[in-house]
Amino acid sequence: MSSEKPSTSSSARNPHTAIQDLLPTDDLGEIPTTSDWCQRWRGKRHSWRHLSEGGFDARRYVVELSPEKETKGFVLEHHYSGSFPSARFRFGLYDIGAGKAQLRGVAVFGVPVTAAVLTRPLPDLQPYVESLECSRFVLVDEVPANAESWFLARCFDELLVLGVRGVVSFADPVPRRDASGALVAVGHVGTIYQATNAVYMGRATPRTVKLLPNGVVLNERMAQKVRRQEQGHEYAEKLLVRLGAPVLRAGADPKVWLREALVTVGARNLRHRGVHRFVYRLGRNRRERERIRLGLPTVSAYPKTPDT
Repeated sequence: MSSEKPSTSSSARNPHTAIQDLLPTDDLGEIPTTSDWCQRWRGKRHSWRHLSEGGFDARRYVVELSPEKETKGFVLEHHYSGSFPSARFRFGLYDIGAGKAQLRGVAVFGVPVTAAVLTRPLPDLQPYVESLECSRFVLVDEVPANAESWFLARCFDELLVLGVRGVVSFADPVPRRDASGALVAVGHVGTIYQATNAVYMGRATPRTVKLLPNGVVLNERMAQKVRRQEQGHEYAEKLLVRLGAPVLRAGADPKVWLREALVTVGARNLRHRGVHRFVYRLGRNRRERERIRLGLPTVSAYPKTPDT
């Protein structure tokens, strides 16, 4: 599906109009949950599907645990981050309508950088076992509108059987552009989480991040892996080398190399006000869900617009 969208109209600004709403701008990352538009991805570029196309036929799709190689390849090809996180469970949305199952969406639930990401909002659940982070959720543009909530609900059903009682997810509201000014990451406010009644817990801690010339953020955890030569440091090093940094030579101090590499590639500081935090409590019924204690204050009003 093309990512080209209709121009602005008054109906796009009024969710109560009887006229089909139009997408406001080319750079819009997400839209209000009351809209009839659904976001899709292909090759790291987002596009849109409208409910008027006929909606989602659940009989055509199944949700299954998916192999790491297949899931990782799908995420690297389509998700705007261009990276694959540490995963405990990987679910695929498979289209079986043509006879042969074809992967059309992926949800990844895994291990965040620290246990506190899970224990702060869900203090009574065992991190990495009873609580996980939803770190990737992406559907390609071939999937009809209104599939996200069905896919997510099926994932939660499976996770509950596997002993998971809580899921934390984040939405990054900061749009990012590369050195040429091209938009490489739209700002997200967690539309799918809002539409599926996640508990909103405000923003995570503000921080300053390193923005690379290609628009990718080199977060502090990745930087620490390089400094300490921990598992996974190769990814960050190769990324910087591709951008023009020298190769880290044997015997060189990785701390010094990283500092000089960031200068060489032209990394710049970006002040980030904090990602939006959403939480799901899983259970067979409302009573079971509400028994799970929340460790952070909740916020009644969902965020509606990306940062500027």
